[in-house]
Amino acid sequence: MTIKEAQQQVDQWIKTVGVRYFSELTNMAILTEEVGEVARLMSRIYGDQSFKKPNEKNHKELLGDEIADVLWVLICIANQTGIDLTEALEKNLEKKNIRDKDRHKNNPKLK
Repeated sequence: MTIKEAQQQVDQWIKTVGVRYFSELTNMAILTEEVGEVARLMSRIYGDQSFKKPNEKNHKELLGDEIADVLWVLICIANQTGIDLTEALEKNLEKKNIRDKDRHKNNPKLK
């Protein structure tokens, strides 16, 4: 699935199953909540915290689901604010290529 197709599929789902988009501010709050869930899982899977329930589901599956939730809400925000994510990502990559062309290569911390 392309980014454009993802934007179209989310839009179709919102308009048929979801009834309508939540407001931009509500979606921003939901995005914050979902990013918090990703952080919670990352700190337990890769960091020093342990899971409260030792038998919690497949950790990678949980993390994938939460990352997909973040992407879903980002797509919702992009759709309702008229952002073409393909175009935005292409421009962002171009900016990074120009700005960071030598920056990371010359960073002694990354050697």
